[in-house]
Amino acid sequence: MASPRIPPATLLFLLAPLLILAPVNCDDEEGHVLSGINSYRQSHNVPALTKHDKADCLADEIADEMENQPCPRGGITPGPASQFAQYPKLLDKCDININTTTDGVILPVCVHDRVATLVITNYTQSQHARYLNNSKYTGAGIGTENDWTVLVLTTNTVGGSFASGATSMISHVFGCSHYLMFLLLGLFQFNYVH
Repeated sequence: MASPRIPPATLLFLLAPLLILAPVNCDDEEGHVLSGINSYRQSHNVPALTKHDKADCLADEIADEMENQPCPRGGITPGPASQFAQYPKLLDKCDININTTTDGVILPVCVHDRVATLVITNYTQSQHARYLNNSKYTGAGIGTENDWTVLVLTTNTVGGSFASGATSMISHVFGCSHYLMFLLLGLFQFNYVH
């Protein structure tokens, strides 16, 4: 008895969207921290944060700036993004319009050896928790360097979108078109074979 054979190209086109939409790798330290923070938010009936690429870039840049600073005693006070001396330069590196960051917040923590569970605890059991419990924050970027973890929270408002201007609106509208392309190509390939 012969079993139906699916051509490899059809299988690739049908599975490609699933590979693109796959969840963050569990071995990824930053993904683990975001997952832990989202679990905390959900336990407090606050929607999960979505990964935000521009905030991710900024978090990486800030973590790089902080990498050689020792962990301060008594914790770190969260604050507006403008507290960082190189802030305008870092925004330029990430192609972010400064006017789209006013509602966002930057939350750095310092944990020796960046043990993920301790990093999450530092966010959820400190003054940072008030930001994590606030549903106005909808997106997040995480950067790490040495003992530092930097969490950048974004909003879904213009003042917290961390957008780069008109071009970012176009990419936001059409940014998911590659998923549609894979789906259409997969359906075309599937129909062509049958």
